[in-house]
Amino acid sequence: MRSNECQGRDKVQVSIRNLYFFYGEQLILEDISFDILQGDFLAIVGPNGSGKTTLLKIILGLLKPAKGSVTLLGSDISKFSCWHLIGYVPQKATHVDPLFPISVAEVVGLGRIAAKKFPHWLTQKDREAVFHALELVGMASFLNRKISDLSGGQQQRVFIARAIVNNPKILFLDEPATGIDSTAQEEFYDLLDKLNRENELTVVMVTHDIGVVNKHVNKVACLNRKLVFHGTHEEFCSSAEARALIPGEHHLVVHRH
Repeated sequence: MRSNECQGRDKVQVSIRNLYFFYGEQLILEDISFDILQGDFLAIVGPNGSGKTTLLKIILGLLKPAKGSVTLLGSDISKFSCWHLIGYVPQKATHVDPLFPISVAEVVGLGRIAAKKFPHWLTQKDREAVFHALELVGMASFLNRKISDLSGGQQQRVFIARAIVNNPKILFLDEPATGIDSTAQEEFYDLLDKLNRENELTVVMVTHDIGVVNKHVNKVACLNRKLVFHGTHEEFCSSAEARALIPGEHHLVVHRH
């Protein structure tokens, strides 16, 4: 049985309060405060160098803020231990060594092994979880293929499967569509949308692709060192912050499929 500390106490799954972060003497994030709720599909957007990836790494405990607090599933990030409930796909996850002979099943199985105490081997239940995760992302038929033989879009689906193989409550992704073609990107975002809606998975995604905001997400956090916007997709589409991020005369249509 999982301990209560791993379940969270209400719909607020991530709470960020008065967050500051410096690289050396350079201020990167200034007084950031907002909540991420259960079931959100949140896009973190902003210009290059605005602190998007830094914020994500702080939420995941990979960087320590200079000031402020982060609460994850009801626990302060410094005391959080329920990492099996957090899925993470970092930048450049699809940069695979073509000479490394690892199969799709083995890549996803690493997600199960990482959540285990000793002994670190896969049981029949683990193998079933691997197959189920690959089914969810439409890659079960590639179970025994080498990961290096797949396209960028297929590899990204496999890395999503690895991130969700332990049935997490939140999935974090950092620029997940970088390096995959436009058709694969659209299919990839549709997959995230499906996981969010049908599997009740909270999705938090750093992206520079404003088009994603239009079709898939229901919440937006816009950074430019400070938090300049946090709200619903509809509010963002009609905001001055959205217009500032979109070049020329283009605009966002307020519509989500």
